[in-house]
Amino acid sequence: MNDSKDIPLTLSDCHTHFDQYDASEIPQILNRAVQSGVNIIIAAGTTIESTKACIGLAGTYPTIFAGVGIHPMESHQLLDNDACDELHNLAKLRPEVVCISEVGLDFLPSSPDHAIQEQVFREHIRIAIDLDLPIIFHSRESHDEVLRILNEEGAYRVGGAMHYFQGDLKTANRAIDSGFKISLARPLTRLPELQEVAKHISIDDIVLETDCFPQPFKKYRHNWTEPRHLVDIAQTLSELKGIDLSDTARITTNNLMSILKLTDNTANRYAN
Repeated sequence: MNDSKDIPLTLSDCHTHFDQYDASEIPQILNRAVQSGVNIIIAAGTTIESTKACIGLAGTYPTIFAGVGIHPMESHQLLDNDACDELHNLAKLRPEVVCISEVGLDFLPSSPDHAIQEQVFREHIRIAIDLDLPIIFHSRESHDEVLRILNEEGAYRVGGAMHYFQGDLKTANRAIDSGFKISLARPLTRLPELQEVAKHISIDDIVLETDCFPQPFKKYRHNWTEPRHLVDIAQTLSELKGIDLSDTARITTNNLMSILKLTDNTANRYAN
């Protein structure tokens, strides 16, 4: 197995919340990411205002792309025509927008009304299909319902990824059969049951992410999850698959580029 210090990695972070950081921190976080070989980062919106912030970051930093979306935990009211139009325009008008994210369902006891979440999710799927944008979706305690809705709406036409996957192999295969990749994050480095699932998923169906956001509840700042931690996730996946880290980086990045319909020329911009 190659050591990451000996090879030029090209890693891609499928899902982050960069808009949640203080603006003064972002250049240093991105510098640490690039030093670790991370050259493509998706900043996911969670509200309309958050989405606008992500688009602004993507327009400022060439390492960042943006996702448009309202998080299910922020889905407190039905989307009316004006809100749908605003989301549609945000997703349509800027080339930095490459996906609909973070959307989905969340059925924790504290989550918003399920019927409202479903309407919000369906409207996002319809925008995605109309604009031919992939969907990077959230599912917590709601896998059956999420996959049912994606299939009912024909979301296989745009595909995407199941964000922060921690489910079983049956769920992974259902998502893959529905046209979606499986996005693995730091839990892969510590959960034996998830590692076992990952062994049985083709690496061609896997992308990587950190889901990073500010973590002041951690005692030390250097322990906050950042895109640089993709190396640890990729290393674990490499060991599970018995392949070189450079191959894991290349394949998972190509998988994400395929989802996002990015060309090599576009990606090269992000490596400069």
